[in-house]
Amino acid sequence: MLINKNMIYRKLGRTGIEVSEVGFGGWAIGSHWAMQKETDSVEALHKAIDMGVNFIDTARGYGEGKSERIIGEVLKDRTEDITVATKIPPTPGPWPPSPYCDIDERYPEKYLREMLDKARKNLQRDCIDIMQLHTWTRAWNKNPKALDILVKLREEGKLKYIGVSTPEHDQNALIDLMRNGYLDTVQVIYNIFEQEPAAQFLDVALENEVGVIVRMTFDEGVLTGKYSADHKFPSDDFRTNYFAGDRLGRAVVRVKEIEKEIEGSGYSMAEAALKFSLSHPAVSTVIAGIRNQDQAQKNVDVSNMPNLSETLLESLRKHYWMRAFWYSGK
Repeated sequence: MLINKNMIYRKLGRTGIEVSEVGFGGWAIGSHWAMQKETDSVEALHKAIDMGVNFIDTARGYGEGKSERIIGEVLKDRTEDITVATKIPPTPGPWPPSPYCDIDERYPEKYLREMLDKARKNLQRDCIDIMQLHTWTRAWNKNPKALDILVKLREEGKLKYIGVSTPEHDQNALIDLMRNGYLDTVQVIYNIFEQEPAAQFLDVALENEVGVIVRMTFDEGVLTGKYSADHKFPSDDFRTNYFAGDRLGRAVVRVKEIEKEIEGSGYSMAEAALKFSLSHPAVSTVIAGIRNQDQAQKNVDVSNMPNLSETLLESLRKHYWMRAFWYSGK
């Protein structure tokens, strides 16, 4: 591990790249997270990089390329070696793809080439560091043609490494792909509520030297402890649907219980959440969303805080929430 005054760095699997363990999640600077001033986005990126962040994750779907474009403009003024990962969504259809979706229709070669070229233009890079497919279905594992196309594009010098972001309700769908050597990186949900990856997924990534990018460490914000049960999101904010009905209230009740666990530990709720996601040795980086300079400062500061004690980790593991019934039950 490399260390500077602000940041600890970890190996990104077999790529050999040293990435900041706290990365920059680029969704909120692109779309779907209520009002976001572009000046705030630019300042947040510069602040994060100033503090040692050298890994940025974005996607075509974050504002139809807006997030990519902002990142590209910022990075052209920086001299640091910054690793950027972006994502290609499937063509319109069920999300995540259903077992009946045809991979040739959802990720056809012509489309993948077009999306890759748009990402290269937006990010102002001839070669994309990490190109990820934004979602997946286990049904494609027997013949993952889209990944073969990405290999071809890598041979053409248009990308360096290949990754997939897990389908939300079947994250273990990527285990066979990791074991069969298809993936250099994976992007997975792993937080205090969502701990299923610790059963097998993370160990398989470690065994196969696949870099692990953790998303949703704050479970779309609720694990920061900043929301009350009656909080209202703007109508155009995706969290309006994510926390529809009584979901936010149920999550807040559970967060209050976690806050009791960490009382007196020296960690805030957000700090404990970040440290939890970083606690597994398979994890390379955690891409917390950063919308302004203050969030950049707070997230990066967590890197050089002491690791969670085994006692505290054990107590947080008890808050694993089996949310298969999230949508229909209590």
